[in-house]
Amino acid sequence: MISLIGGPVLVMAGIVLRSRFHYFFPDQLAAYVRYPDLVTAAYACFACGIVLLWPGVMTLAQRIAVTSPMWGLWGGGLVMVGLFTRTFQFGTDHLAFHLTDGLGLRTMVEGIDGYYVAWRDTRWHPFRALSGPAFFGWVVLAVGAYRSGALGLGRSVALGSMSALALGTLKGTEPQSLVAAGGLCVALIPLGVSLLRGGPAPSRRAWVWCVVLAGVHVVATLYGPRG
Repeated sequence: MISLIGGPVLVMAGIVLRSRFHYFFPDQLAAYVRYPDLVTAAYACFACGIVLLWPGVMTLAQRIAVTSPMWGLWGGGLVMVGLFTRTFQFGTDHLAFHLTDGLGLRTMVEGIDGYYVAWRDTRWHPFRALSGPAFFGWVVLAVGAYRSGALGLGRSVALGSMSALALGTLKGTEPQSLVAAGGLCVALIPLGVSLLRGGPAPSRRAWVWCVVLAGVHVVATLYGPRG
């Protein structure tokens, strides 16, 4: 439930927060130099949304698999691989921003330009080979959702629009990014709301553990080792 609602909302928030800046990487780095907190928040929201999506994707894939097992298996599997790929790309974004603090904007623009050339010329890399699922997995999942009746035609098409979301290091917001994130919200949030209304309420023990784990995470973040 949290995944189906929070994941799309965080993805959209990240895309909207960086929408004022041109999408290409020199402009993303320049935006970070001028507005470090805003750009950091934008990329963090996007990354957290991508990570948070996986339980929701699994839930939808399971619903598809009830009547269309292969569509559920392949659609869910391909989208999950795509989510991992985007998380890997966020790692390069995070490193690039923090290296900009120490090395300067001009050096990092040249460095990322060289990185793109090296990435294009690399013979093989696992995440380069898995870039396809990041795009086409959503289409497979959307077709499965429609064929199985898990989603209607409109919401299935909206889900498939996620295939338009650009992939790569320091890729900002393009017009199709808003369409893709909007489609994700239309497809998944109503499903999350319906599960929230129809499912059992969390027990008191579950709430206590959530508070404890959140507290441990906060303490570890504030006082844990850096680096």
